Amino acid sequence: MRHITVLTALSVAGLAALQAQSLNWEGQTGVFITPLAYTAQSPKNGIGEPILAYHFLNAGPVLGDFHQASVTVGLLSRIEFGYTRTIHGDGGTAGLSDLWTSGFNTVHAKVNVISENARKRKWLPAISAGFVARTQVRNVGGVITDKDTRNADVYVVASKTVTQVRHLPLVFNLGYKGTNASVFGLAGNASAFTGRLFGAGAFVLKGPAGSTLIFGSEFAQQPRYVQNLPGAIVPTTITYAARMVPLAEHSKFNVDFGVAQAAGRIEPGVNLQARAQFALGVSYGL
Repeated sequence: MRHITVLTALSVAGLAALQAQSLNWEGQTGVFITPLAYTAQSPKNGIGEPILAYHFLNAGPVLGDFHQASVTVGLLSRIEFGYTRTIHGDGGTAGLSDLWTSGFNTVHAKVNVISENARKRKWLPAISAGFVARTQVRNVGGVITDKDTRNADVYVVASKTVTQVRHLPLVFNLGYKGTNASVFGLAGNASAFTGRLFGAGAFVLKGPAGSTLIFGSEFAQQPRYVQNLPGAIVPTTITYAARMVPLAEHSKFNVDFGVAQAAGRIEPGVNLQARAQFALGVSYGL
């Protein structure tokens, strides 16, 4: 059980003492699209080594392809911060694909407020607060108004690794954010700043040749309405993901595979065709 517990923390949670390297879509320590309450590894009195990540989403013939290049650093064993550049490959659907442009910038930071199992309370989750800020966003509303826009998230999140289930460690994650971004900025800005829930669940298995496999699903509620696009309604984003950590006890490398459900028919006659889309992620700690 102890061996599996270590693999759980290493592969999914990114606990600092175990040198885990698992970044999400926007460069945060997380699952695929949602942040965990854990932070990137770093010493108590210094700065950690950088973690690099690349994520890819084939968002379909309307939205095109999205590439994410991230760098994240831990600080003082409780803080992380980083930068992500979104690079967009055009879709090919006349009349719709022109609403998406070349890309935008994202910066993020997170601080762990309460450590998991603090004061020997085994039921206590890790709790963190953070923000995400995006600039040079032109998708949808920015194209319509011909100007750069910006949007942001502020959030709190709780994460808990459960090892009481024999041979099947579990990870649970639940958070709440205020945001004016539509689908993490991929659909531009929302019409207003609003509160949204996000969460995830995963289980961990020991894989072949010393590897670890993690299977899970996550959701991120989106603001319902898109700025400058009257009548459009955006659904909750859902992913189904698998993470593989080769030689988990010694490796700083992991690979994510996922299926993302972003947006389909958002209003009569407008189908973004971004349901059940393939996603890939790779993280590596220097």
